[in-house]
Amino acid sequence: MLAIAVVALTGFSGYAALLPVAPLWAVEGGADSAGAGLVNFVLLGTTVATQFAVPWSIGRVGWARVLSLGMVLLGVPSLLHLLSDTLLVTLLLSAARGVGFGILTVAANAAAVLLVTPERRGAAVGAYSAALSVPNVVFMPLGAWVAQAWGFVPAFAAGAIPLLGIPACIVVARHLPDRSTRQPGGPSDETAMGAGTAAAMLRPTLILLAVTLAGGAVITFTPQLVALPWLSAAGLMAMGLVSAIARWRIGGLTDRIGVDRLVAPFVVLTVLVLAAFAWVVREPVTSGQATVWILTCALLGLCYGGLQNLTMLQAFAAAGPRRIGAASAVWNAGFDAGTACGALLVGTVAVGAGFGVGMAVTAGLCLLTVPLALVRRR
Repeated sequence: MLAIAVVALTGFSGYAALLPVAPLWAVEGGADSAGAGLVNFVLLGTTVATQFAVPWSIGRVGWARVLSLGMVLLGVPSLLHLLSDTLLVTLLLSAARGVGFGILTVAANAAAVLLVTPERRGAAVGAYSAALSVPNVVFMPLGAWVAQAWGFVPAFAAGAIPLLGIPACIVVARHLPDRSTRQPGGPSDETAMGAGTAAAMLRPTLILLAVTLAGGAVITFTPQLVALPWLSAAGLMAMGLVSAIARWRIGGLTDRIGVDRLVAPFVVLTVLVLAAFAWVVREPVTSGQATVWILTCALLGLCYGGLQNLTMLQAFAAAGPRRIGAASAVWNAGFDAGTACGALLVGTVAVGAGFGVGMAVTAGLCLLTVPLALVRRR
């Protein structure tokens, strides 16, 4: 678990550092808000396209090579961004990073589950999520601020941190089922999902998709939602810190009281928080609105982090021990598709109607998932 925490910490550091910086780099090169939104859309689009092949790749070449390749593809393209700030080059390098991130998310999620028994799954997911949330607290808010205050070189250097995690990938691989993503001691039949299992996994995936639409938009455009750079760092830090705490603490709670009863309250709270967020960002946030801004970002972090873990546990429960790799791929695809589409959707709406209207759209989409949240699995 310590080794997988190092993998998560280093891998997600590189991802988090560039999530707000790469779109800002594109703007530096002359792109508008739609072009900036396209950067993370391409990043996460290639992530989703990669994720479904990860369990198969582990079966072919093993855990160590797959995890290590993911770290290389995350770290090296970050340094190559310095060669050009044109939108095309930024998109191509974002696509390469997306392949690496797709490998990391599916393989690391599945590894965290495979390292423990099913009755401790909530605690394991909480601990793993806490490790990957640390970069969101540190690098995501500071990345854009460092780029604007000190230049893009240190920001892109931080994006290469995943290269430091390669030795931990090898250590993790020694403790996992050889070329397999099924539960140790479980059934060996990893057949395709039946219609019932697919439908059961669709519900948490759609809920996750809606909340990550909002999260992706906020992460991508926070530097453009505020009038002062320090407000961007403060808002993202509040969101990341509360999200990390929520993901860590909610795991053990679900082991005791169950997952399904917590989902609906979190979805309703998300709708209310996003409506408030849309109101706050209808104009660029100033220092006089700092308290409201930081509080709203913190509440959004609570919803964002809580629903990530709740929907992940629902997905693993629906898939069963034979399909842990497939469940990880589906969940991560929902997460990254939502983040990508949120950046593109809100960026496109903002061009004509402003960011307030764009965020209001995400609140409406979350509202549509309330009926799904009220359904409980037998």
